[in-house]
Parts: sequence; structure tokens; C-alpha cells
Amino acid sequence: MALYVGSLNPVKINASVKALRTIEGLDAIEATGVTVPSGVADQPMTEAETRLGALNRVERLREIDTIHSTDWCIAIEGGVDLFIDGPAAFAYFVIDHNGYRSVGRSANLPLPHIFYEKLTQGQELGPVMDEAFNTDNIKQKGGAIGLLTNHLATRQSVYEDGLILALSRFRHKLLYN
Repeated sequence: MALYVGSLNPVKINASVKALRTIEGLDAIEATGVTVPSGVADQPMTEAETRLGALNRVERLREIDTIHSTDWCIAIEGGVDLFIDGPAAFAYFVIDHNGYRSVGRSANLPLPHIFYEKLTQGQELGPVMDEAFNTDNIKQKGGAIGLLTNHLATRQSVYEDGLILALSRFRHKLLYN
């Protein structure tokens, strides 16, 4: 079975593979990361922009001639927003298979205001976290989630859970149609 993920980030690819294996019971998954544009800012700053970025990535994947409708396509877009309870990071997921789609969202990771201020000045969350915690390329590892939870959760574990929830539509299509 072929899976295309709209990113070369190993965290996004691994989370997609693990979630698909978990919910679909598939062992033989050939996963390919593909660089596709999100059509939004490198650091989406609203929930709507983040969702749009994930939708755009799946659309770009579906436009590639070598990707067939029977292949799974997954896009994950991380973003931040300022909510009533403060700034938070989260991700949107879009899963497409045989013309059927599911959109999901992760839980919020509360962000310190000082980090959010840097994001409003044009920085991306990964480098902000690297600077604050003296790490290197954390966005392709445990992410801000790992750092702020003392690795009790990671970017990949949160993505896996969100993808599994979004994949529930595929397990029970009759209930959702």
C-alpha cells in the first residue's frame, strides 16, 4: 500500500505510518514524503490558516500524476493561535483516500507568551524552541511538545493520536455519510 505524506519531516512521515498501521492493521506500507507547498505562511498564526495549509498540501499531493486515488495521502500542518486562555500550538491533519477525506486537529499545547511574541515577529516555533532550550532542529524530533512536557508527550505521539482520531471516519464510513 502506498502512502504519500506532504512533507519530508520524518516526524510527520513516521506518525502517519504508525497511525495508518494502527487503525487499518496494515504492515506493508510504502511511505514517501513529498515536498508540496502549503500556500500559507511558514508559521501559520491562526487556526483557519493552519487548516488551510493542510488542505492545500493534500490538494497538491493529489495533483501529482504518479499518485493514484487508491493511494493514501496525508498532510499535517502545525500552527499557533491566540485563544481565550492564551497562545497555543496545534496541528491540523487531512487524510485523503479514494476520494474520501477526513480533517482532524490535535490538542492544544499552551505556549509561553514570550514564545508567542517571537512568533508574531516572524519567527517559527522550531527555531524559537531551539534557542530557548539549546537544542538543534527540534521540529524534526520531539518538537515543542517534547520540550514543554519534559518528553512525556512528543510531536510524533500527538500527531499519531490526532491521525488515529481522524482515521476513525474511514473505519465507520456508513456512520459519517
